Amino acid sequence: MSRNLVAIRHLEEKTITDLLGMAASYKEVIDSGERKVDVPTHSLGLLFFENSTRTRVSFEMAANYLGYDFVNFSGSGSSMSKGESLKDTLLTLRYERLEGLVMRHRSSGAPALAGQYFDGPIINAGDGQHEHPTQALGDALTILERRGDIQGMKIAIVGDVQHSRVARSNAWIMHKLGAEVRFVGPRTLMPSNTSMMPGSVYYDLLSGIEGADVVMTLRLQKERMTDGLLSSIGEYARLYQINERALKAAAKDALVMHPGPLNRGVEIDDEVADGPRSCITDQITNRIFVNMASLVWAFGDGGKPKLA
Repeated sequence: MSRNLVAIRHLEEKTITDLLGMAASYKEVIDSGERKVDVPTHSLGLLFFENSTRTRVSFEMAANYLGYDFVNFSGSGSSMSKGESLKDTLLTLRYERLEGLVMRHRSSGAPALAGQYFDGPIINAGDGQHEHPTQALGDALTILERRGDIQGMKIAIVGDVQHSRVARSNAWIMHKLGAEVRFVGPRTLMPSNTSMMPGSVYYDLLSGIEGADVVMTLRLQKERMTDGLLSSIGEYARLYQINERALKAAAKDALVMHPGPLNRGVEIDDEVADGPRSCITDQITNRIFVNMASLVWAFGDGGKPKLA
């Protein structure tokens, strides 16, 4: 039976741990030198209505490793640019025999809406300011590889929380896996409804990351901001940039994460981004394997991989 992966907040802890276990197994198989795993093949549409490098390529790699047929689709090169509705586009793709969709869209809730018209699994690759579940799964896998457990950890999510779907998905997954979650950033970039999110709020960087085991800094999403939210980029960097000076407040072995793309010299400096505590490249790699697990789970094809 197929199912949708739209949001971390809707998943039970067991489902999350099962997905992470599947992803780790896929990574082990692929890293052993195998180029494919033995799962049923499917036809997959990669629908990216917003620009993407990491997410699109990681899903392409995941589909390749699984032996799926896939097609890329963007709004600008489709009939949507001629005025076709999202509903009619989805119906067209359904009757063109695509079996599943990976969807990124600027509007919050678009993947959930798509589930009403497309008869197959849908994976949310980021929708507006809602969620980005596979990013959070990849981040959780990265922490587990480095530390072995998430239970009891202090996770500080720093920066533009207001506009970040990554912050929301990570807050939910870390909370469900037993971590203490902190949101750290300026008042103007903090959601008004943080009481509905699993975490405490800090407006001062050093207080927010004090003793933190993981410091996850976010990209400033200037394309989503209205005027007046930031006085200047320079002031933001002075107050909230993650650098060696700021990290003195965190745990000595604190991990540093960033979902990308990086604005070096703004949210994070070069020394930290490229340093030994940085997990940024591991985050990128692990997204391939959580995407593999998510696709197999969504199509209802089982768990542990077999060699092709």
